Amino acid sequence: MKDLAVIILAAGKGTRMNSDLPKVLHPINNKPMILHVIKSAHEINASPIITIVGYKHELIEQTLKDEKVEFALQREQNGTGHAVMQCEDNLKNFCGNVLVLSGDVPFISSNTLKSLIQTHETSNAKATVLTCELDNPYGYGRIIKNNRNMLKKIIEQKDASETELKESEINTGIYMFDSNELFNTLPRINNNNTQKEYYLTDVINILLDDNEPVFIEKTENYHEIIGINTLEQLEDAKNYGY
Repeated sequence: MKDLAVIILAAGKGTRMNSDLPKVLHPINNKPMILHVIKSAHEINASPIITIVGYKHELIEQTLKDEKVEFALQREQNGTGHAVMQCEDNLKNFCGNVLVLSGDVPFISSNTLKSLIQTHETSNAKATVLTCELDNPYGYGRIIKNNRNMLKKIIEQKDASETELKESEINTGIYMFDSNELFNTLPRINNNNTQKEYYLTDVINILLDDNEPVFIEKTENYHEIIGINTLEQLEDAKNYGY
């Protein structure tokens, strides 16, 4: 197994939470949700674990001071691709696989991540995307496949056509990358989209255009990939038996 680094996206304010507290510090089971993500990262023996911080980063850094994590600062929140760019110095001497997680997806299990890693490594993939089928895929990027049932592209909700929006297989926002491929491709992405942001999904789409091997690991555990974006979702999350 190759060396494994984890990047946790945790820079956003979470405006829909209607709170001054950074979203990833809202508690589930009496501890900040990001600690659940870090726990899963430790269970797959990742090192280093890099947390990308931005909004009230000092508070997050203080909260995580006893965890074995590093930090990278995203001063302006210009998208997930831009966020991962901030980790380049942390990983300049790293050669292996990079797993990207979200600090607001607290239920992801180490078993699901191990399945993703296995698919990535046995396929000799340059990138692997964790996907899931949802009855209501609203708000998620869609997985678009070709007529051979292979990944064709990932399209964000706000950039999708009417036909693409009918797709029910979604991008969970959890990815595995070959580290060299990731940082060689990041400079090629742009912000020519509705949000004017640098999407990490564009790295996937560029690799596909380059005919590099990109694979999918589809999980049936849809509860694990639910993101916490509102106080209502936070309350619902407390019923998942975490």
